[in-house]
Amino acid sequence: MVLVLVPALVGCGSGGRTPTGGPADRPRYFGPVAPPAGEGFYRPPVPLPAGRAGDVLWSRPVPAAGPFATAGARVVQVLYLSSGALGRPIAVSGTVLVPVHPAGDAPILGYAPGTQGLGDDCAASKGLAVGVNLAVGAITEALGRGWIVAVPDYEGLGTPGEHTYVVGPAEGHALLDIVRATPRVAGLTGAAHRRVGLTGYSQGGGAAVWAAQLAPAYAPDLDLRGVAAGGVPADLGAVGRALDGKGAAGLGLAAAVGLDAAYPDLRLNALLTPSGRSVFAAVRTACSLALVTGFAGRRIADLTTTDPMTLPRWRARLAENTLGRVAPRIPLYLYHATSDSLVAFGQAARLRTEYCTRRVAVTWAPFPGDHIDGVGRTQEALRFLADRFAGLPTHGNC
Repeated sequence: MVLVLVPALVGCGSGGRTPTGGPADRPRYFGPVAPPAGEGFYRPPVPLPAGRAGDVLWSRPVPAAGPFATAGARVVQVLYLSSGALGRPIAVSGTVLVPVHPAGDAPILGYAPGTQGLGDDCAASKGLAVGVNLAVGAITEALGRGWIVAVPDYEGLGTPGEHTYVVGPAEGHALLDIVRATPRVAGLTGAAHRRVGLTGYSQGGGAAVWAAQLAPAYAPDLDLRGVAAGGVPADLGAVGRALDGKGAAGLGLAAAVGLDAAYPDLRLNALLTPSGRSVFAAVRTACSLALVTGFAGRRIADLTTTDPMTLPRWRARLAENTLGRVAPRIPLYLYHATSDSLVAFGQAARLRTEYCTRRVAVTWAPFPGDHIDGVGRTQEALRFLADRFAGLPTHGNC
């Protein structure tokens, strides 16, 4: 039987919901009701029901595949309420994975996926449903530790609308809210206030650190113990400049699309040349491999009538999406490839300095190699979080 969890409140629309508020403020629910079949699962009701961030619209179990089947994990897809970059109520899809024998007080790991792409078919939940994703190894390892894992698709990835790629507030909200949704989706009993850790690499690393910065105001109800993040795009302007005209220029173009999707005032389409419109149309549906390899050598100045990075409105939004100006209240483990050709090393090192200046307990772990070499470096990250779950202290290495 599949449960659909619909807020039992009077009226519809978004006016009855705020993005904050602890469990005591949660609305009541009723069910069971079958969720829409097939791709309809990803299409939320219009208008959205009134509710709070982290409330579940509906969920469905999917057969565990690949390593998840071997591990005996339970896999559940979920559609839940969250907030966009500007605080607008939205629905986000994702996946919750439950180990075969979770402890009664098993912690929840919020796993923020790296770049999946911009098209709806690229959503992480669709790959995880068949056991195929770069995150499978890390998720399987976390399940083996007895942890429950929650993986968001992010805004507009699978669900209607454009994906707000690398937009920090939107991604941080989506990650925190799937963690909020997880106990109900997984049917958990036992400890009501569960320990939470966050992790991710590349785009996911940025999402995890943004969640750490946002959590005190946005999700004070979560018992957040620590964040382990790698390849973090902390300064989108610096990352974009380093990518422009290079082999993986498509990632910079995707970031422009993501920012434009989050902030209507940016008006990207008004800046594009005819050639630019054609290139960006392809970017908007590309998955990760095509973004990394399919737009080599493209320069933003060649695709626009005015370079967006020279415009005050673009520079202001980039500044809003720069990490380091707010001090997280939890320990961080940050790791980054010293020869990273996709997410510039220098801007990540500056993030570490910013946090150290603000007396954040940062463990900084640079390593030799390029960006791809960090994808499999999950053992150190999960070990860091295991120590935080165990209550062990850390002062970082500032």
